Amino acid sequence: MKPETESAAPRIPCERSRRPKLAASWLCLFLLALAVHITSAQAQQEVVLVGSGSTVPARLYNRWAQEYSKRNPKIQMRYVPIGTEEGIKQIAQGSGDFGAGEAPLSEKQKREGLTELPTVLIAIVPVYNLNLPDVHEELHLSGEVLADIFLGNVRTWNAPQIAKLNPGLALPNAAIHVIHRPSGKGSNYIFTDFLAKSSAKFRAHIGVSTSPNWPVGESAERSSDMADKVRGLPGAIGYVEYQYAVKNNLQQASVLSPAGKFVRASEQGFEAACQEVEMPRWRNFSASLVNAHGAESFPITSFTWIYVPTSARDATRAAAFGDLLNWIYSDGQTLALQEGYAPLPAQLVAEVKKKLNERH
Repeated sequence: MKPETESAAPRIPCERSRRPKLAASWLCLFLLALAVHITSAQAQQEVVLVGSGSTVPARLYNRWAQEYSKRNPKIQMRYVPIGTEEGIKQIAQGSGDFGAGEAPLSEKQKREGLTELPTVLIAIVPVYNLNLPDVHEELHLSGEVLADIFLGNVRTWNAPQIAKLNPGLALPNAAIHVIHRPSGKGSNYIFTDFLAKSSAKFRAHIGVSTSPNWPVGESAERSSDMADKVRGLPGAIGYVEYQYAVKNNLQQASVLSPAGKFVRASEQGFEAACQEVEMPRWRNFSASLVNAHGAESFPITSFTWIYVPTSARDATRAAAFGDLLNWIYSDGQTLALQEGYAPLPAQLVAEVKKKLNERH
């Protein structure tokens, strides 16, 4: 029997799911094929780093994997988008090398050996499908009104609460069709964090969660599904990552900030929110950026985090993973901007690198 080497492949995340059996079977077959590939690669003294988690940064992780492999063919990276909640669960159980998502770790998860590091800035934007004749400006919405829409208390587009924020617009007397994400999603966490901070009613009835119990609406499994459903259904409203809204040319609402200004999503707005929260220490790695102060801050901004073990589990894999992380916080930040995400401010990157040096 062959002795186990230090760089043995990690356990691959693959479990039973409540999702439809076909999707679960596809995921398990994909992960099984990935495990075979990893075993074959490591037989040739290569290391394939495996991560799983949120679909929000999946596009970026795929780009990172593609570009990183060109730098050093002996260290590869693969990312499996299965949701924030599941990504945390898998890395906590020792499956894979890292997790990724938009929910901060609990104190219990930190005590059990995990830490989170911000990778880039993202935002969730309210998107809608509303034909307003001769109007070329976006709709204005507040967190309180959005909360009432997703609670089912505001049901038509010409409701007084919406009309008050949009004087002069001829809003149609049409039903609002709510689209939301299913359980376990990082985008749910960011959006409910914003709604709970904006509305006492929402905070009491739903709260902040990756798996909110939405009282109205229908579900869209992936970000691309959300984009398709909103685009194809007149009167629809949903929420999606900024880069998906831009890529799919969806109508985006400007959101009322704590400074009393309606702010449209932009990379500059995400950076402004980060600076408001992080300055001057630049070490609030698990901070919420939602409803950050400042006139230019977009209110539904967040970090997306990478979840890593506090202590290295394997010397060979740890060295490879350290190389990947150093690349993510250098060349990887430039690629983030190209993919529609906002890179971290330089001061924050410097502090994250200090934190990386503390890992043992």
